[in-house]
Amino acid sequence: MRKIYVFLLGILIPMLASAQNDWANYGRYAEANSQVTAAPKAVLMGDSITDGWPSADPEFFSDNNFVGRGISGQVTSQMLLRFRQDVIDLHPKYVVILAGTNDIAENSGKIDMEKTFGNIVSMCDLAKANGIKPVICSVLPARKYSWRPEITDCAEQIVRLNSMLEEYAAKNRIKYVDYHSAMKDADNGLISDYTYDGVHLRTAGYDVIEQIILKVLK
Repeated sequence: MRKIYVFLLGILIPMLASAQNDWANYGRYAEANSQVTAAPKAVLMGDSITDGWPSADPEFFSDNNFVGRGISGQVTSQMLLRFRQDVIDLHPKYVVILAGTNDIAENSGKIDMEKTFGNIVSMCDLAKANGIKPVICSVLPARKYSWRPEITDCAEQIVRLNSMLEEYAAKNRIKYVDYHSAMKDADNGLISDYTYDGVHLRTAGYDVIEQIILKVLK
């Protein structure tokens, strides 16, 4: 009996710890989601790029009936976990997915690119199954991550992931938004005028992606 008790504790304690830690960060938008009374035209799902967007240009969201659901630092596995709460349950017409750079940065440990790609595909599958049109965005260019200096080939990895996403989108009649081509410099990094650290966007950078995504959603 004691062995069974210890065995059950060994299972339950990690589960409880995980729930308390809220790895996917379900709590971040729980209150905001409860206040959405009408279906938005689009939910923008992503990481820090999307997280900082509503603060950089709140009128872009309010004027176009868009909702931002980005969480800084998140990888695609976390986004996939909260996809139902933060996207499906809001019943948008579109979901705009901008994800993958933090997987390449290994924010939650090393992950095969095929799994990152698969997580984005799964988000698209969930969207389509619920009558939501997915829009896949290219990962923004970056030559290095200041918090992961040991990763020296991120520019090449981003190009590879974007190629996989573009091919998948074309084969499955999903809109693909190419931010990368419009924002890269000669070395496949972000154009300096668009960024303050080589990864995250200044207002000028948000201006560029706003013009691109509006053409797709309108």
